[in-house]
Amino acid sequence: MLTLASKLKRDDGLKGSRASASTSDSTRRVSVRDKLLVKEVAELEANLPCTCKVHFPDPNKLHCFQLTVSPDEGYYQGGKFQFETEVPDAYNMVPPKVKCLTKIWHPNITETGEICLSLLREHSIDGTGWAPTRTLKDVVWGLNSLFTDLLNFDDPLNIEAAEHHLRDKVS
Repeated sequence: MLTLASKLKRDDGLKGSRASASTSDSTRRVSVRDKLLVKEVAELEANLPCTCKVHFPDPNKLHCFQLTVSPDEGYYQGGKFQFETEVPDAYNMVPPKVKCLTKIWHPNITETGEICLSLLREHSIDGTGWAPTRTLKDVVWGLNSLFTDLLNFDDPLNIEAAEHHLRDKVS
């Protein structure tokens, strides 16, 4: 699946054998982000929650992928929720950009798909935001947890959804 990995291996093989000034570095240079993504995507696929599926529309662009979360418990059990993830060039110094593509009534997701998840914040007062030590696996597990243990009605992004839940919750 990781076709970018074969490109990286090929490029590494060329480093030792290429003539110093005869070829342009810019045509063969692979970004730090892409090198990280090859490793992180392999780790992610090996440790994916059973309620999640990852899809790469273009296997040569590991920085753009879709995630489907299908909760097997809680309020959202039986649903399928699509997320679009784009990993910026400055990754891993900045977090991936994630948007929920599925219309959902959720206290931590707006109707336009914005997501409130502390580890996706570039700057966080409480220190739980993005850090270069975080990985795509952390992002996927965090998104999955929005449907179970991280469901937050006390500090919601979508206040109406949280109030609706608290008003109409079944005991």
